[in-house]
Amino acid sequence: MIPIVHHPAYVAPAPARSTYRWNKNGLIRDLLLAEGERLTWHQPEPMDVRWLEAVHDPDYVAEVLEARVPPAKTRRIGFPVTPAVAARAQAVPGGTWLAAHLALRHGFAANSAGGSHHALADTGAGYCVFNDLAVAAVRLIEEGTVDRLAVVDCDVHQGDGTAALLAGRPGIVTYSIHAEKNFPARKARSTLDVSLADGLGDEGYLAKLKETLAPFLAEHRPQLILYQAGVDPFEGDRLGRLSLSLAGLARREHVIAGLARSIDAPLASTVGGGYGDDALEIARRHVAAILTLGEAFSPASA
Repeated sequence: MIPIVHHPAYVAPAPARSTYRWNKNGLIRDLLLAEGERLTWHQPEPMDVRWLEAVHDPDYVAEVLEARVPPAKTRRIGFPVTPAVAARAQAVPGGTWLAAHLALRHGFAANSAGGSHHALADTGAGYCVFNDLAVAAVRLIEEGTVDRLAVVDCDVHQGDGTAALLAGRPGIVTYSIHAEKNFPARKARSTLDVSLADGLGDEGYLAKLKETLAPFLAEHRPQLILYQAGVDPFEGDRLGRLSLSLAGLARREHVIAGLARSIDAPLASTVGGGYGDDALEIARRHVAAILTLGEAFSPASA
């Protein structure tokens, strides 16, 4: 069975003046529920403030949790932080942390939200409020759960916030493969960045992924991988600049799972980006990623 982490707060009502598809997480939940007994469900605790503040500026944490984010930061995030959005922002890092612990027990687990890789120390950005990947990674290391951890980011956009927040942190390395000319305009420096030309399709993408990620993992030998499984490299994504097919996305998950298993590294996935007018189709792509990864880590596929 595939462990799924979900919190009711993930499904928040859309704030006014928001272009983000707020129904995506509810659709992901419903599609996963339809899988029945293939999945086991786990509810996280909201992330303790001390761990949010281990990564984010305490003043910014207070602004979010008290739903008083100033206009300049609201514009960078892309939507207002209401009390419901604040509750979601605190629940999601707890979900990524719990998914990591479940992965350590089962080989793989998925958070049904998360991957908020643009959030920086003192502000959110690009639809990201708190950086769940960075918060969970720091907590996992500092609590002694693992000594070595990698964040592997396959969203079409560079994981700039994750790179900046985790730079120089002992035991943590970051990898990002992304469209070079896409958001953010100013890139941060990951441990390894792989920039791709616009329009790259399945074969070129997968070749570059294998060529760069395999030696990266072999060199750093993480005991755990936090995976940002954004589906926005898809050829029809509204905010993507790459050209992966649905089959190419599935092959990507098999590559990620195979490389993780080759070094005996459990993997916890987060949802990441996926954009367009049809929220149900986007949710289906996210769910396909979760199920493909879960199947690839099943004992039957060993």
